[in-house]
Amino acid sequence: MQREAFIDNAKFFLIFLVVFGHVIQPMTANSETIGVIYHWIYFFHMPAFIFLGGFFAKGSGNKGYLAKLFKKLIYPYLLFQLIYTGYYFLIGMDGWQTTVFKPHWALWFLLSLFCWHLLLIVFKKMPPLFSVVIAIEIGIIIGYISGIGHTFSLSRTFVFFPFFLMGYWISKEQLLKVKAKSVKVTAIFVMAIVAAGIIVAPTFSTSWLLGSESYASMGYPEIGGFIRLGVYLVAILMAVSIMAWVPTKESFVTKLGQRTLYVYLLHGIFIQFFRQADLFRVNNLLDLIGLIVISFAVVLLLSSKPTLTYTQPLIEGKFSLLKNQFSQNKPRRREVQIDK
Repeated sequence: MQREAFIDNAKFFLIFLVVFGHVIQPMTANSETIGVIYHWIYFFHMPAFIFLGGFFAKGSGNKGYLAKLFKKLIYPYLLFQLIYTGYYFLIGMDGWQTTVFKPHWALWFLLSLFCWHLLLIVFKKMPPLFSVVIAIEIGIIIGYISGIGHTFSLSRTFVFFPFFLMGYWISKEQLLKVKAKSVKVTAIFVMAIVAAGIIVAPTFSTSWLLGSESYASMGYPEIGGFIRLGVYLVAILMAVSIMAWVPTKESFVTKLGQRTLYVYLLHGIFIQFFRQADLFRVNNLLDLIGLIVISFAVVLLLSSKPTLTYTQPLIEGKFSLLKNQFSQNKPRRREVQIDK
């Protein structure tokens, strides 16, 4: 598939929000403003990010794709599960002891992404609308099962799968329809209404947006399914609204948007250090701007060519960038011409 600048721009923007959301999370309890921003971001940033993951999964089922998928997702999961276990121990974090079946922090995404591709084997044989409805129903029902949680990232796998499936079914032409002027105008109202709703209902738990807990654990054992359905609807509207305002022109961030896996896997090194050291406070607008700048700098660093070159063996199991770097730095032999 020919890449679209709009989609890579969206991926860059969303991975920035992933990093920024993780930076501000510890401050949500002490700042209402940060709490509103955090909830507002979490309504759409992972659903939209997962939706784009499904959009790029259209080649699933090709010969050898499962083996490639295992190498691309399970290999880095196992490796970074080990790396983060050691890193958390070194910086003195609690919870560094875990099994391979309970992913550290953000690593749940790799396990879920692998499972979403496996689920496609069955769901892509169904009619598109029917398959999405079934996926939403499963995502709602799963919340009533208390035994499913963080282990194997099963809860999040089923809760977020509808977004992945919608991304798989949508075409590029259909996706680009979000750029229509009417959608952009409507998007402004949607984003404003959701922000106002968060302000009015500040006690709304982010657990509903993370998808990792049962309804009983969140205190709504009976009506939890209706709340999740509402969260699904708001998440879809917010994702469409944000995508409507993503720039379509190619810029320096477009290429960086193709490197989001590196940012996703590596940003925890910074974020967890920031949290453990308790480095940041937000007391005014300038502090908030500073955190935005820091988050942006982390994304730029982790999507830079040097980072890709030296971490590619860990993340992709390849050495192509290192070989290219070595060949470029290798001094060339000077040819000496001898006059006869």
